[in-house]
Amino acid sequence: MAANVETMFSVREKPWHGLGTIVAEAPSSSEALRLAGLDWEVEQQAIFTKSGVVEGFKANVRSTDKKALGVVSDRYKIIQNKDAFAFTDKLLGAGVRYETAGSLQGGKKIWLLATLPKEYIIAGERISPYLVFSNTHDGSGAVRVAITPIRVVCNNTLNLALNTATRSFSMVHTGDIRGKVNEAKQTLFMADQYMENLGREFERLRKVKVTDQQVKEYIELLLPIENGASLTTVKNTRKLREDMRARYYDAPDLKDVGNNAYRFINAVSDFATHSNPLRRTANYQENLFMRTYEGNPMIDRAYQLVAA
Repeated sequence: MAANVETMFSVREKPWHGLGTIVAEAPSSSEALRLAGLDWEVEQQAIFTKSGVVEGFKANVRSTDKKALGVVSDRYKIIQNKDAFAFTDKLLGAGVRYETAGSLQGGKKIWLLATLPKEYIIAGERISPYLVFSNTHDGSGAVRVAITPIRVVCNNTLNLALNTATRSFSMVHTGDIRGKVNEAKQTLFMADQYMENLGREFERLRKVKVTDQQVKEYIELLLPIENGASLTTVKNTRKLREDMRARYYDAPDLKDVGNNAYRFINAVSDFATHSNPLRRTANYQENLFMRTYEGNPMIDRAYQLVAA
């Protein structure tokens, strides 16, 4: 199976590498759990060596095939896949719809993405926020809930790292998990606050004029050519620069936006989200999806440049 995607489903669009199940409408949580291949549980088992039981550690094992997902400490608390969906159901209420969900790295990581019930009009455009829930079963990371705003007209992510509002919540697999999940219910408040601040920032960026010379300089900073770079590297980087430049000047949906910082952010987001890399690795699409909640360094760098 290509990349690290084990199982998944996706609404209306072809999943990564043609894997997974495509559905016409966003399913409910019980359907999403089944379609994504996440209808299994994690069990904890003792670890044995020739000397006996290994104290202080357990193995997380998948119930369906007894596959070991990782070694964790005795303090580690399991959050089952069904609990992730139950949390999101309770958070978003009746009518929650899931856009995609799946398993990575043989079940070690799982994620789900749900549409938030409220849509926003920001800078005259429809921005739809999504909630991304990710979890690990191998002890490598925390549970994470993040807000990802999508510009509807072109499906670009606009998850800027604002100083004024946070867009993610995380919790480790130890201590009072139920209490921490209750804390995470503040996510909807966080989403509203983040989206309101994002709207104010976009309005500010629309007023920041950007000259053609600045566009050129910003692109060169985002896609630098190091001293001593090979002719092939120079050629490839110039090709990428031209691609980004075209997304700023030629994109039909940005024609009437004006030459400003908001337009540049959208052009960089379009490039970071949809451009074809010069070398497509096996995990390219997976890594691209992960940046929808981890944040895309290129988009954040562009924001720092134009917001300075």
